[in-house]
Amino acid sequence: MSHVSASPAATFADRILPAQACAGAPLRPSENVLAALPVDLDASLHFAAGVVVVTNQRIIAKPTGADEWQSWALALDLHLAQTDHGGVGTLSLRDASRQLASWRYTLGRHGQAARLAEGLARALAGLGGAASCGQNESDAPAGEAVQAEKPASTWALLRLWRFARPYRWPLLAGFVLMLLGTAATLVPPYLTMPLMDRVLIPFQNGQPIDVTLVGWLLAGLLASALLAWALGWAKTWILALVSERIGADLRTTTYEHLLKLSLEYFGGRRTGDLMARIGTETDRINVFLSLHLLDFATDVLMIVMTAAILFSIDPTLALVTLAPLPFIGWLIHVVRDRLRTGFDKIARVWSEVTNVLADTIPGIRVVKAFAQEEREAGRFRQANLHNLQVANRLNRLWSLFSPTVTLLTEIGLLVVWAAGIGLVSRNHITVGVLTAFLAYIGRFYARLDSMSRIVSVTQKAASATKRIFEILDHASSVPEPKNPVPLASVQGRITIAGADFRYGNRGVIRGLDLDIRPGEFVGLVGHSGSGKSTLVNLVCRFYDVTAGSIRLDGVDIRELALFDYRRHIGLVLQEPFLFFGSIAENIAYGKPHATREEIVAAARAAHAHEFILRLPQGYDSLVGERGQGLSGGERQRISIARALLIDPRILILDEATSSVDTETEREIQKALDNLVRGRTTIAIAHRLSTLRKADRLVVLDKGVKVEEGTHPQLIARRGVYWRLYDAQARQEKAERDRLLAAEQEFQDAQEELEAREELKGREKLEAQEALEAPADFLSPPPLRGKAGENHSLAPLPLRGKAGESHSLSPLPLAGEGQGRGPASGRERAP
Repeated sequence: MSHVSASPAATFADRILPAQACAGAPLRPSENVLAALPVDLDASLHFAAGVVVVTNQRIIAKPTGADEWQSWALALDLHLAQTDHGGVGTLSLRDASRQLASWRYTLGRHGQAARLAEGLARALAGLGGAASCGQNESDAPAGEAVQAEKPASTWALLRLWRFARPYRWPLLAGFVLMLLGTAATLVPPYLTMPLMDRVLIPFQNGQPIDVTLVGWLLAGLLASALLAWALGWAKTWILALVSERIGADLRTTTYEHLLKLSLEYFGGRRTGDLMARIGTETDRINVFLSLHLLDFATDVLMIVMTAAILFSIDPTLALVTLAPLPFIGWLIHVVRDRLRTGFDKIARVWSEVTNVLADTIPGIRVVKAFAQEEREAGRFRQANLHNLQVANRLNRLWSLFSPTVTLLTEIGLLVVWAAGIGLVSRNHITVGVLTAFLAYIGRFYARLDSMSRIVSVTQKAASATKRIFEILDHASSVPEPKNPVPLASVQGRITIAGADFRYGNRGVIRGLDLDIRPGEFVGLVGHSGSGKSTLVNLVCRFYDVTAGSIRLDGVDIRELALFDYRRHIGLVLQEPFLFFGSIAENIAYGKPHATREEIVAAARAAHAHEFILRLPQGYDSLVGERGQGLSGGERQRISIARALLIDPRILILDEATSSVDTETEREIQKALDNLVRGRTTIAIAHRLSTLRKADRLVVLDKGVKVEEGTHPQLIARRGVYWRLYDAQARQEKAERDRLLAAEQEFQDAQEELEAREELKGREKLEAQEALEAPADFLSPPPLRGKAGENHSLAPLPLRGKAGESHSLSPLPLAGEGQGRGPASGRERAP
């Protein structure tokens, strides 16, 4: 085992794509990647990023948490063994005597690991060709071995005839016009021969110019130019219309087929990749059909017809003219295979860029809420950089190929000049013949160069065609019956007998038997992962049971047309999905031609009418993409109104009230009471208290029905349901106690705050009174007696001996009584 230092530019994210995984692999110049597996667990079963790559020469790996790459040369005794246990897969590299290395991964990558083992087997068998990095993204369910993906062949374009067949007559007319137009463009060089030999050269030798002949020759040149223009316009117009219609049919057919595929198909696909296939890839095919295919056919006709004319004029000079053609053909053949591989790679890498956009833009609120803008920008930069690196490798090849073809054509032109001058000097051909040859050869080599450039466009279109037909070739795992049973009326009886279902290699539903009577309300209860939502998906026929049957009114639902069956089912999900459009359009989604009265009636029954009227434009208000601008409870009530409007016989409620508050739940529950009345109802509820009105409860555990009965019956049994209900009741009681304690704490804090404010106000009032008190002593208010009386503050008489009265008069101030004589200096009376 050898160690190879990793590329310093190689960075590995926590969630790494196969094509990005081998972007930093230390590949040799002649080394091609056959398959790659991004491992996501280390030896301690902690999440960590690593990668294992199989090439046409060796196995290279970067272990989780390591900085160096390991490599093992291919040997016939090497093999990769896969095992899994408890949701963890192990991939072991072994030789004849011992284990060389092992890697661990989550079972979501089981299919990629199978692809890696298949790639090694093909490499050892000598069948591994030049494949592209990232080809191990399996389209098959986990656990199934997948054949190694081959690059797109040019022959894939022939499959487009399926879409061209309806327009075969316009295509034939366009081909005839193209043939005539090409012939018209070949007339002018032929007319240059008499113009040179019979007009210009004789004139240089002293003969007069034949004006009539010149007029006819110039008229012929003008007529051929006008005819070529008219035919070219008609040809281009007809074929452009046809190609646009073929492209439109291709998009429509692909989208319609995509809608018919089961949920299982979408579970393993990225939204951005599917959008790129239907949008970008069909546009690429359309451009090829409308422009480049037309040019290619014109070039082929021009080369064939020019070669025929050259051989008719002079076979020897024609052979010299066509001498570079085998070299150019060989070069095109060599480059085509590498271009085919490169364009396959570019298509997949570009889908990585669109995947980042498709992930980030719908989830922009989550991105901003967790402040992950820089991280998502880094993901986009990484995907965009990978796209740039792949494109640069392809451009290096193309930049060498195109000038080489031009060089060969220039050399061919020089050979024609040399050979032509020699033939003219020996009088084997005339100057007019050489001039015509040069004119034809210029057009011949121009078309040859154009054909070489079309190689890249053709390979792009072939790659796009392959990716489109990967969708069209995929058969739905929920097929339509060949002879569907007509469904006239529905009573609503659902009978599930011995139903089994598996996701990949994991059993989810096992031997389930359940009989639901018409109009019965059945609640599904169980821990997370017990199979409740899977059972609902099976009843809706989003998936088909792997064993057993599900019957509606005694008829296996697999014998019913999907449209006839599903139009009798109303579905209310935990996370209601609303489309961009008005409130009315979303309510009427299941019944597009519903009247406004029917829409309003459904909204009233769903208790949505009042809040809809409060919106700026009422029922015509736009809700935004995915229902942005409305609360969770409002979106849920609109989804209930949508289900009410179609008046289904079977109703599916999947956690319809789990993500709303208690007050909103009451409003939704009122709407649900209207919705379930008279309908066969299957409900999953997070809060078991909401299922008390159910006629029957079915308890699931690990895909098996363990209990069945009414709420009181199951409580009395004190089994699985009782434990669930008791645990939830304790949790709700603890939550209520916590809320009551918090409310009491808030009230106590509020009362304390009010008491502090009252005390502060009283202290402020007393301080104000204290500030105003001195002013009251200096200016005492008048004394009031009886009404109307006013008493001034007069000196009170002093009482001494009997009969004596002394007045209390103020003492004189200093200086007072001056000029009064001896009285001013008398002593004070005692």
